[in-house]
Amino acid sequence: MEHYDFIVIGSGPAGRRAAIQAAKSNKNVLVIDRGRRVGGVSVHTGTIPSKTLRETALNLSGWRERGFYGRSYRVKQDLTADDLRARLQMTLTHEIEVLEHQFARNQVTTLRGEAHFLDKNTIEVAGEEGEVHTFTADHYLIAVGTVPFRPENIPFDGISVVDSDEILELKHLPKSIIVVGAGVIGVEYATIFNTLDVHVTIVEPRDTMLDFIDNELIDDFKHQLRDRGMQLRFGKKVESITVDENKNCLVKMEDGRNMKSDMVLFAAGRMGATPSLALDKCGIECDHRGRISVDPNTFRTNVPNIYAAGDIIGFPSLASTSMEQGRIAACHAFNETAYKPPKYFPYGIYSVPEMSTIGMSEEEIKERGISYECGIARFRETSRGHIMGVGSGMLKMLFSLKTRRLLGCHIVGEGATELIHIGQAVLNLKGTLEYFVENTFNYPTLAEAYKIAALDAWNRMPKP
Repeated sequence: MEHYDFIVIGSGPAGRRAAIQAAKSNKNVLVIDRGRRVGGVSVHTGTIPSKTLRETALNLSGWRERGFYGRSYRVKQDLTADDLRARLQMTLTHEIEVLEHQFARNQVTTLRGEAHFLDKNTIEVAGEEGEVHTFTADHYLIAVGTVPFRPENIPFDGISVVDSDEILELKHLPKSIIVVGAGVIGVEYATIFNTLDVHVTIVEPRDTMLDFIDNELIDDFKHQLRDRGMQLRFGKKVESITVDENKNCLVKMEDGRNMKSDMVLFAAGRMGATPSLALDKCGIECDHRGRISVDPNTFRTNVPNIYAAGDIIGFPSLASTSMEQGRIAACHAFNETAYKPPKYFPYGIYSVPEMSTIGMSEEEIKERGISYECGIARFRETSRGHIMGVGSGMLKMLFSLKTRRLLGCHIVGEGATELIHIGQAVLNLKGTLEYFVENTFNYPTLAEAYKIAALDAWNRMPKP
């Protein structure tokens, strides 16, 4: 029986950052992952694959140039699923090699296998060839991530009816697809397929989508999707999905309406990958979605020597925040100094167009009774927007009338996930409207939209 200072179960963003942090503190670290290679969901089926697929679709379809050359413009006329996968495989191989090198350089031991707890200090690991290993550790981090939610009444077959993992293994591009679920994953894949001229219908049982994002941003986003021919069906529940002998999908709705498509992507939530961990043996309970509750500042579970981080603890379920959670957990486990998680962090949605947000939405500001003013800039108002052929997109900022501080920044459009970091810096450093008004931005850039939006708000605000 081998003993380690720190055992990490899962090698995604939270697990790898925690493992390397502990190793840099001269701790003996073991990382266990049941995947074929290290990287976790983020590398193999989540963040990296979906964003690579998005970039490949935008490039090969000629999407970014259609503002100049028309909607029929394409870089490659006959796109295939193989075209999309080729770049994906190159990207994943690079990511895995970088991670393996990081582990080797920091002397982190890795093991492929399925782990489960025997008690709060002991785990057993079933290896890939049937062998069984037993380990003990002073501290554990659970970072196993999530898997797609797969209801029993949905006839998944990996071809016509797929989840968000199986969508990456497509053998051919469908002519039409119905996406069930208007969460982040569903919206990202729906818009990616739309850029490939696939007819897309989004079905969402709720009356809204992406509730954590400013409503005005969502309204602009939905307008763009409808303008591109996408069908958005809100407040509609799926009763059943069937596949006929010709592999055509029939989706029956509770309101009696039927829809047909070549393919259905079911993306209505995810479940924590916890069932195989035998968490009852160490005294940890999960919620109905298999998620673990933790202290939000230390990421410690109700068992003092066991931590959890990443998607397994729920919102925000981002690779960026998961990395910080893993680092903070490792620091806390070994009494190292660690900053508290930031109050405000950027949330990026890699749809087409991108969306990114930080700080309070207009709805949150109203709920708190804060006096505020809003400034908006349209990307088409910038010279860079014209140069790039960007005809849509907006940047919205919200300022306190009392302190003139930036309260929230919200962007939809090309480069939103990059542009948001300017707003992030000003917001976290408690900057005011004057920063944007008085400073010079490179010209021509999309970042100039910050100044346009700030002046829009300044024109209506009382002068200091």
